[in-house]
Amino acid sequence: MTRCMLFAALLALLLGATVAGPARADIDETVIVPLEAHSGVDQQVAISYARELIAAGQMDAAIKQLSEFVASHPEATDAERFLGDLYYREGKFDRAETVYAALLAKNPRDKETHNRLGVVYATENQVDDAIAQFESALPGTDSVRDLVLMHLRKGDLATYEAQMVHAANDAPTDADTQEELGEIYGALHRPSEAIVYFRRSLDTASHSIAALNGLAMSYLDLHDHTSAEHYLNDCLNIDPFNYACLDNLGVAEIQAGSYGDALNEFKRAHRLEPERPEALVNFGYLADLDGDWKRAVTYYVQAIAVNPYVPESYINLGIDYEHNGLYPLAQAALVKGVAAAPYDGRVRYLLARAYAAQGQKALALAQLKAAQASLDPDVAAIAKEETARLTSGAATAPQ
Repeated sequence: MTRCMLFAALLALLLGATVAGPARADIDETVIVPLEAHSGVDQQVAISYARELIAAGQMDAAIKQLSEFVASHPEATDAERFLGDLYYREGKFDRAETVYAALLAKNPRDKETHNRLGVVYATENQVDDAIAQFESALPGTDSVRDLVLMHLRKGDLATYEAQMVHAANDAPTDADTQEELGEIYGALHRPSEAIVYFRRSLDTASHSIAALNGLAMSYLDLHDHTSAEHYLNDCLNIDPFNYACLDNLGVAEIQAGSYGDALNEFKRAHRLEPERPEALVNFGYLADLDGDWKRAVTYYVQAIAVNPYVPESYINLGIDYEHNGLYPLAQAALVKGVAAAPYDGRVRYLLARAYAAQGQKALALAQLKAAQASLDPDVAAIAKEETARLTSGAATAPQ
């Protein structure tokens, strides 16, 4: 779990200190390890090399390199799972599913792969299959927020929450159950309640990365960057190479106004896992703080290129386009964002603004109606206000 920068803060387009953009790696397009050389390569080396190719913008070469390695190393579970991840990011869901299913045939208890297969099913709107995979991935993976969204789609979110509250109360010293309920409340935008259960989890398992990171995210939601930094540093003392904790530490440092320190954290995270979009989105956010929206847009586009199924990339892109009066571009980006994250009220709200600015009132009201069902009460509230403004006969262009 990572926290991209706050929707409301970027929507206000706050300006901050000057920051430098991240350097990109340079790799010659022809550098591919031949198949006969793979016998002497460790799977972590193969993964690292694939990540270097991705950082250089060569996703196809990374997939080719890794698929050849996996073909000659059937025991390389991590590399094979990573190959499935890359297929998923490329939109090749059938190939990703095949890879994950093969891994689970060899090891049905592989929780990370259950999580990945759940993500594929969720993207394809196979709700019950996704729920089954996410449940098989627990405890120990970040499946809970996905489960919340799946139960929202299924229409039984209240039942799921009630079941988990009952389970947590029945097992107050079960760290995993307490942590899971904390994540549920985090996904429901109820950070004060989430903190209670993350703390209970840490009472039993003080070195739980998931609980430390979840607790920090809850404090970020409450704009308490000092407490968030404390728990994120604890997380990094346990695992100095944890992408989520590094990225979230950067967010905490932005809240504290330490933009240079934040940039350094995002650079560290991006170097670790360049195939992930969160640090790229936050590079863009820092560029927006610097008033350089065009540079910010390039980062948001890069984030979509490495993973087109994360809503924050579309949200921030839409905000920048709308702020500069480029409503057709905002609409095009946000329509794709709705396809990627149909239950994200922020995407719906921004798409409504783009429609309204172009005089498409009926389409705007339809999107605002969807946004009012957001799990985020702040988004639901501004969608309700915008609906009232449009239906009252006020000017259609967003103010």
